[in-house]
Amino acid sequence: MNFLGHIYLSGQDKELAVGNLVADQIKGNKISELPDKIKSGIILHRLIDEFTDNHSSYKNCVRKLFPKYRHYSRVIIDMYFDHFLAANWDDFHRTPLKIYSNSFYDKLEKSCLYFNVQVQYFIRTFISQKWLEQYSNLKDLKVILKQMEERTKFPSKLAASTYDLIEKYTYFESHFFHFMDDVTFFTKNKIKDL
Repeated sequence: MNFLGHIYLSGQDKELAVGNLVADQIKGNKISELPDKIKSGIILHRLIDEFTDNHSSYKNCVRKLFPKYRHYSRVIIDMYFDHFLAANWDDFHRTPLKIYSNSFYDKLEKSCLYFNVQVQYFIRTFISQKWLEQYSNLKDLKVILKQMEERTKFPSKLAASTYDLIEKYTYFESHFFHFMDDVTFFTKNKIKDL
């Protein structure tokens, strides 16, 4: 899962969602300095990542792309899954995606003070580029992947992966829906334990 998936899986708790979003930006023992709900969100993010990496639908999708994209295949599938979540948002949430996103951006902006300069920069970029709404549209998804491609250390061809998505759309979408059923059930149970 990528950003939208992690936020969505946090349920109604926006502080938990903030932690879930920024988890990859928090290194080492920096987690101990954060509010409890944000800490729980970071822990939830790591549990979701571990579950995702071991799920058969996710692994099948990664295998499908691996010959062409190698270790970037996981990143691409994360983006595909966020695309399917955004494109089918009405099946998952009663609040329209734009309203949901703007509400989350407001909470995220207010949370900036808890984080160092690098994380604040990530948050401000995330908000200003309105990434969450862009996932639903393949043209915008390609733009996001191109931006990511420009930051990779090795040639990744991330933007070109949108053609693979178009070509095998039904295949990836069916795996996404199967995965979402399982990860949603898993996450609801984990949130109770946090």
